[in-house]
Amino acid sequence: MCISISQVSRFRIHFLAGSCWGNVHGWRSTLWKSSSPKLLDFRASAVDGRKRWVRRNVSTNIEGRNNTKNGSGISGESVPTNAVIDVERTEVWSEVQKLPLYSSNVQERLAESKNLSSLLTVIVCDIETTGLSRVNERIIEFACQDLAGGENSTFQTLINPGRCIPNSHIHGIMDHMVRRPEVPRMEELIPILLQYVRSRHKPEGYVLFVAHNGRTFDFPFLINEFNRCSYQIPPNWLFLDSLPLSREKMKSLGTKAQSGLSLQALGQYYNLPKIGSAHRAMSDVRLLSLVFQRLTFDLKLSLPDIVLRSFRASDIGNSKKKKA
Repeated sequence: MCISISQVSRFRIHFLAGSCWGNVHGWRSTLWKSSSPKLLDFRASAVDGRKRWVRRNVSTNIEGRNNTKNGSGISGESVPTNAVIDVERTEVWSEVQKLPLYSSNVQERLAESKNLSSLLTVIVCDIETTGLSRVNERIIEFACQDLAGGENSTFQTLINPGRCIPNSHIHGIMDHMVRRPEVPRMEELIPILLQYVRSRHKPEGYVLFVAHNGRTFDFPFLINEFNRCSYQIPPNWLFLDSLPLSREKMKSLGTKAQSGLSLQALGQYYNLPKIGSAHRAMSDVRLLSLVFQRLTFDLKLSLPDIVLRSFRASDIGNSKKKKA
Protein backbone atom coordinates (compact mmCIF):
# COMPACT_ATOMS: atom_id res chain seq x y z
CA MET A 1 0.00 0.00 0.00
CA CYS A 2 1.40 3.38 -0.99
CA ILE A 3 1.98 6.02 1.68
CA SER A 4 1.10 9.50 0.48
CA ILE A 5 3.37 12.32 1.61
CA SER A 6 0.27 14.48 1.95
CA GLN A 7 -0.72 12.25 4.87
CA VAL A 8 2.28 13.22 6.97
CA SER A 9 3.25 16.58 8.42
CA ARG A 10 6.83 16.66 7.19
CA PHE A 11 8.58 15.54 4.05
CA ARG A 12 10.31 12.25 4.80
CA ILE A 13 11.96 10.90 1.72
CA HIS A 14 12.53 7.61 3.49
CA PHE A 15 8.74 7.14 3.22
CA LEU A 16 9.15 7.42 -0.52
CA ALA A 17 12.04 4.98 -0.55
CA GLY A 18 10.26 2.54 1.68
CA SER A 19 6.89 2.47 -0.03
CA CYS A 20 5.29 2.06 -3.42
CA TRP A 21 7.68 -0.77 -4.28
CA GLY A 22 5.07 -2.42 -6.42
CA ASN A 23 4.12 0.69 -8.35
CA VAL A 24 5.37 0.28 -11.89
CA HIS A 25 4.71 3.22 -14.18
CA GLY A 26 4.30 1.25 -17.39
CA TRP A 27 8.06 0.91 -17.88
CA ARG A 28 8.20 -2.84 -18.31
CA SER A 29 4.87 -3.17 -20.11
CA THR A 30 5.72 -0.58 -22.73
CA LEU A 31 9.46 -0.95 -23.15
CA TRP A 32 10.68 -4.37 -22.07
CA LYS A 33 9.82 -6.72 -24.90
CA SER A 34 13.07 -8.37 -25.87
CA SER A 35 14.86 -11.49 -24.70
CA SER A 36 18.19 -9.95 -25.65
CA PRO A 37 20.31 -8.72 -22.72
CA LYS A 38 20.93 -5.40 -24.44
CA LEU A 39 19.07 -2.29 -25.40
CA LEU A 40 18.39 -1.66 -29.03
CA ASP A 41 19.00 2.00 -29.68
CA PHE A 42 19.67 4.22 -32.65
CA ARG A 43 22.86 5.93 -33.70
CA ALA A 44 22.39 9.36 -35.25
CA SER A 45 24.56 10.15 -38.23
CA ALA A 46 24.70 13.35 -40.22
CA VAL A 47 24.02 12.42 -43.81
CA ASP A 48 23.17 15.25 -46.16
CA GLY A 49 22.57 17.43 -43.11
CA ARG A 50 19.79 15.20 -41.79
CA LYS A 51 19.57 12.91 -38.79
CA ARG A 52 19.24 9.25 -39.65
CA TRP A 53 18.88 6.30 -37.33
CA VAL A 54 20.32 2.82 -37.47
CA ARG A 55 19.72 0.13 -34.89
CA ARG A 56 22.59 -1.17 -32.78
CA ASN A 57 23.02 -2.84 -29.41
CA VAL A 58 23.43 -0.51 -26.45
CA SER A 59 24.02 -1.71 -22.91
CA THR A 60 22.58 -0.02 -19.82
CA ASN A 61 21.57 -1.24 -16.39
CA ILE A 62 18.07 -0.88 -14.99
CA GLU A 63 17.31 -2.33 -11.60
CA GLY A 64 14.87 -2.20 -8.73
CA ARG A 65 13.96 -3.70 -5.42
CA ASN A 66 11.54 -6.15 -6.97
CA ASN A 67 14.40 -7.71 -8.92
CA THR A 68 15.50 -10.76 -6.95
CA LYS A 69 17.74 -12.56 -9.40
CA ASN A 70 20.94 -13.59 -7.64
CA GLY A 71 19.83 -11.58 -4.65
CA SER A 72 20.42 -8.34 -6.49
CA GLY A 73 18.42 -5.18 -6.14
CA ILE A 74 18.84 -1.61 -5.00
CA SER A 75 21.33 -2.73 -2.38
CA GLY A 76 23.03 -5.29 -4.60
CA GLU A 77 24.74 -5.52 -7.94
CA SER A 78 23.32 -4.09 -11.14
CA VAL A 79 20.73 -6.28 -12.80
CA PRO A 80 20.80 -6.04 -16.61
CA THR A 81 17.24 -5.70 -17.88
CA ASN A 82 16.01 -6.58 -21.33
CA ALA A 83 14.55 -3.77 -23.37
CA VAL A 84 13.68 -2.64 -26.82
CA ILE A 85 13.33 1.10 -27.26
CA ASP A 86 12.08 1.21 -30.81
CA VAL A 87 11.28 4.90 -31.12
CA GLU A 88 12.63 7.68 -33.25
CA ARG A 89 13.67 11.04 -31.92
CA THR A 90 10.41 12.68 -33.04
CA GLU A 91 8.39 10.01 -31.28
CA VAL A 92 10.32 10.54 -28.04
CA TRP A 93 9.47 14.21 -28.13
CA SER A 94 5.83 13.82 -29.12
CA GLU A 95 4.88 13.34 -25.48
CA VAL A 96 7.17 16.10 -24.25
CA GLN A 97 5.64 18.56 -26.67
CA LYS A 98 2.20 17.89 -25.19
CA LEU A 99 3.33 19.33 -21.85
CA PRO A 100 2.22 22.89 -21.12
CA LEU A 101 4.72 25.73 -21.21
CA TYR A 102 5.18 26.52 -17.56
CA SER A 103 5.52 30.10 -16.36
CA SER A 104 8.40 31.46 -14.32
CA ASN A 105 6.59 30.85 -11.01
CA VAL A 106 6.20 27.11 -11.56
CA GLN A 107 7.85 26.31 -8.21
CA GLU A 108 5.48 28.60 -6.30
CA ARG A 109 2.40 27.19 -8.02
CA LEU A 110 3.59 23.63 -7.58
CA ALA A 111 4.41 24.15 -3.89
CA GLU A 112 0.89 25.48 -3.29
CA SER A 113 -0.72 22.40 -4.84
CA LYS A 114 -2.77 20.31 -2.43
CA ASN A 115 -1.82 17.21 -4.44
CA LEU A 116 1.91 17.88 -4.55
CA SER A 117 2.88 14.35 -3.57
CA SER A 118 0.88 13.00 -6.50
CA LEU A 119 2.57 15.36 -8.95
CA LEU A 120 6.25 15.15 -8.04
CA THR A 121 8.79 12.42 -8.79
CA VAL A 122 12.14 12.77 -6.98
CA ILE A 123 15.16 11.30 -8.80
CA VAL A 124 18.67 11.38 -7.34
CA CYS A 125 21.39 11.46 -10.01
CA ASP A 126 25.14 11.67 -10.45
CA ILE A 127 27.63 11.86 -13.32
CA GLU A 128 31.30 11.17 -13.95
CA THR A 129 33.17 13.20 -16.55
CA THR A 130 36.45 13.49 -18.43
CA GLY A 131 37.26 16.73 -16.57
CA LEU A 132 35.88 19.86 -14.95
CA SER A 133 35.12 22.09 -17.95
CA ARG A 134 31.40 22.10 -18.70
CA VAL A 135 32.05 23.13 -22.30
CA ASN A 136 35.10 21.11 -23.30
CA GLU A 137 34.70 17.90 -21.28
CA ARG A 138 32.18 15.10 -21.63
CA ILE A 139 30.04 12.88 -19.41
CA ILE A 140 31.28 9.29 -19.27
CA GLU A 141 28.86 7.81 -16.74
CA PHE A 142 25.32 8.60 -15.65
CA ALA A 143 23.25 7.03 -12.89
CA CYS A 144 19.98 7.88 -11.19
CA GLN A 145 17.46 6.45 -8.74
CA ASP A 146 13.78 7.20 -8.35
CA LEU A 147 13.21 7.54 -4.60
CA ALA A 148 9.73 6.08 -4.96
CA GLY A 149 11.48 2.76 -5.51
CA GLY A 150 9.82 -0.11 -7.28
CA GLU A 151 10.81 -2.16 -10.28
CA ASN A 152 13.35 -0.50 -12.60
CA SER A 153 13.77 2.37 -10.14
CA THR A 154 17.45 2.88 -10.98
CA PHE A 155 19.23 3.61 -14.23
CA GLN A 156 22.97 3.45 -14.88
CA THR A 157 25.23 3.43 -17.93
CA LEU A 158 28.72 4.23 -19.10
CA ILE A 159 28.91 6.70 -22.00
CA ASN A 160 31.43 6.81 -24.83
CA PRO A 161 32.75 10.40 -24.90
CA GLY A 162 34.50 9.95 -28.24
CA ARG A 163 37.82 10.99 -26.71
CA CYS A 164 40.49 9.79 -24.30
CA ILE A 165 39.82 9.88 -20.57
CA PRO A 166 42.68 11.74 -18.82
CA ASN A 167 41.37 11.47 -15.24
CA SER A 168 40.84 7.73 -14.80
CA HIS A 169 42.74 7.94 -11.50
CA ILE A 170 39.75 9.78 -10.00
CA HIS A 171 36.84 7.51 -10.91
CA GLY A 172 38.54 4.40 -12.29
CA ILE A 173 36.80 4.54 -15.65
CA MET A 174 39.28 3.54 -18.36
CA ASP A 175 39.26 4.19 -22.11
CA HIS A 176 38.69 0.53 -22.93
CA MET A 177 35.62 0.46 -20.70
CA VAL A 178 33.76 3.10 -22.73
CA ARG A 179 35.00 2.11 -26.17
CA ARG A 180 33.11 -1.17 -26.25
CA PRO A 181 30.52 -1.27 -29.06
CA GLU A 182 27.63 -1.69 -26.63
CA VAL A 183 28.43 1.52 -24.73
CA PRO A 184 26.25 4.38 -26.06
CA ARG A 185 27.35 7.84 -27.03
CA MET A 186 25.46 10.73 -25.49
CA GLU A 187 23.29 11.34 -28.56
CA GLU A 188 22.22 7.70 -28.33
CA LEU A 189 21.64 7.78 -24.60
CA ILE A 190 19.39 10.84 -24.39
CA PRO A 191 16.33 9.18 -26.04
CA ILE A 192 16.72 6.24 -23.66
CA LEU A 193 17.02 8.56 -20.67
CA LEU A 194 13.94 10.50 -21.75
CA GLN A 195 12.00 7.27 -22.03
CA TYR A 196 13.15 6.16 -18.59
CA VAL A 197 12.19 9.45 -16.93
CA ARG A 198 8.88 9.54 -18.76
CA SER A 199 8.14 6.06 -17.43
CA ARG A 200 8.76 7.24 -13.86
CA HIS A 201 7.07 10.62 -13.69
CA LYS A 202 3.42 10.87 -12.73
CA PRO A 203 0.70 11.91 -15.20
CA GLU A 204 0.90 15.66 -15.86
CA GLY A 205 3.53 15.77 -13.12
CA TYR A 206 7.02 17.12 -12.57
CA VAL A 207 10.40 15.51 -12.07
CA LEU A 208 12.82 16.85 -9.46
CA PHE A 209 16.45 15.84 -10.05
CA VAL A 210 18.70 15.98 -6.98
CA ALA A 211 22.51 16.02 -7.19
CA HIS A 212 25.24 17.01 -4.73
CA ASN A 213 26.95 20.15 -6.04
CA GLY A 214 24.52 19.77 -8.92
CA ARG A 215 24.08 23.46 -9.68
CA THR A 216 27.78 23.96 -10.31
CA PHE A 217 28.71 20.60 -11.80
CA ASP A 218 26.20 17.86 -12.66
CA PHE A 219 23.32 19.90 -14.06
CA PRO A 220 25.36 22.31 -16.25
CA PHE A 221 27.15 19.28 -17.72
CA LEU A 222 23.85 17.55 -18.43
CA ILE A 223 22.29 20.66 -19.95
CA ASN A 224 25.32 21.29 -22.17
CA GLU A 225 25.26 17.68 -23.38
CA PHE A 226 21.57 18.02 -24.24
CA ASN A 227 22.29 21.25 -26.16
CA ARG A 228 25.27 19.72 -27.94
CA CYS A 229 23.09 16.85 -29.14
CA SER A 230 20.30 19.26 -30.21
CA TYR A 231 17.89 18.29 -27.44
CA GLN A 232 16.04 20.48 -24.98
CA ILE A 233 15.53 19.83 -21.29
CA PRO A 234 11.83 18.93 -20.86
CA PRO A 235 9.81 21.78 -19.33
CA ASN A 236 8.59 19.61 -16.45
CA TRP A 237 12.12 18.95 -15.15
CA LEU A 238 13.21 20.75 -11.98
CA PHE A 239 16.61 20.58 -10.27
CA LEU A 240 17.82 20.70 -6.67
CA ASP A 241 21.37 20.97 -5.33
CA SER A 242 21.83 19.15 -2.02
CA LEU A 243 25.09 20.99 -1.25
CA PRO A 244 23.32 24.07 0.23
CA LEU A 245 21.37 21.69 2.46
CA SER A 246 24.62 20.26 3.80
CA ARG A 247 25.85 23.81 4.49
CA GLU A 248 22.71 24.50 6.50
CA LYS A 249 23.23 21.29 8.44
CA MET A 250 26.87 22.09 9.24
CA LYS A 251 25.90 25.64 10.24
CA SER A 252 23.32 24.28 12.65
CA LEU A 253 26.12 22.26 14.24
CA GLY A 254 28.26 25.39 14.60
CA THR A 255 30.91 24.31 12.12
CA LYS A 256 32.07 25.96 8.92
CA ALA A 257 34.44 23.23 7.79
CA GLN A 258 34.21 22.85 4.02
CA SER A 259 35.60 19.33 4.26
CA GLY A 260 32.40 18.26 5.98
CA LEU A 261 30.30 19.23 2.97
CA SER A 262 31.44 16.49 0.62
CA LEU A 263 29.14 13.57 -0.02
CA GLN A 264 31.62 11.12 1.49
CA ALA A 265 32.02 13.28 4.62
CA LEU A 266 28.26 13.46 5.04
CA GLY A 267 28.06 9.70 4.70
CA GLN A 268 30.59 9.33 7.49
CA TYR A 269 28.76 11.86 9.65
CA TYR A 270 25.53 9.87 9.35
CA ASN A 271 27.39 6.57 9.83
CA LEU A 272 26.16 5.29 6.50
CA PRO A 273 27.77 2.16 5.08
CA LYS A 274 30.08 2.54 2.11
CA ILE A 275 28.25 1.43 -1.02
CA GLY A 276 30.62 0.54 -3.85
CA SER A 277 33.55 2.62 -5.01
CA ALA A 278 33.61 6.35 -4.36
CA HIS A 279 33.34 8.59 -7.40
CA ARG A 280 31.39 6.06 -9.42
CA ALA A 281 27.98 7.35 -10.44
CA MET A 282 25.74 4.62 -9.01
CA SER A 283 27.68 4.39 -5.76
CA ASP A 284 27.33 8.13 -5.23
CA VAL A 285 23.63 7.98 -6.16
CA ARG A 286 22.98 5.30 -3.55
CA LEU A 287 24.86 7.29 -0.90
CA LEU A 288 23.18 10.59 -1.78
CA SER A 289 19.76 8.94 -1.66
CA LEU A 290 20.40 8.09 2.00
CA VAL A 291 22.10 11.40 2.84
CA PHE A 292 19.29 13.40 1.26
CA GLN A 293 16.73 11.63 3.42
CA ARG A 294 18.62 12.54 6.57
CA LEU A 295 19.33 16.13 5.55
CA THR A 296 15.69 16.88 4.80
CA PHE A 297 14.66 15.19 8.06
CA ASP A 298 17.19 17.09 10.19
CA LEU A 299 16.36 20.43 8.55
CA LYS A 300 12.62 19.72 8.95
CA LEU A 301 11.95 20.46 5.29
CA SER A 302 8.46 19.85 3.98
CA LEU A 303 7.82 18.81 0.40
CA PRO A 304 6.78 22.38 -0.58
CA ASP A 305 10.02 23.63 1.03
CA ILE A 306 11.99 21.31 -1.23
CA VAL A 307 10.14 22.47 -4.35
CA LEU A 308 10.66 26.15 -3.50
CA ARG A 309 14.42 25.55 -3.30
CA SER A 310 14.49 23.97 -6.75
CA PHE A 311 15.39 25.69 -10.02
CA ARG A 312 15.00 25.10 -13.73
CA ALA A 313 17.48 24.62 -16.55
CA SER A 314 16.97 28.22 -17.67
CA ASP A 315 17.96 29.42 -14.19
CA ILE A 316 21.32 27.70 -14.55
CA GLY A 317 21.84 29.33 -17.94
CA ASN A 318 20.92 32.76 -16.58
CA SER A 319 23.28 32.44 -13.61
CA LYS A 320 26.15 31.52 -15.95
CA LYS A 321 25.45 34.58 -18.09
CA LYS A 322 25.44 36.84 -15.04
CA LYS A 323 28.82 35.52 -13.91
CA ALA A 324 30.23 36.09 -17.40
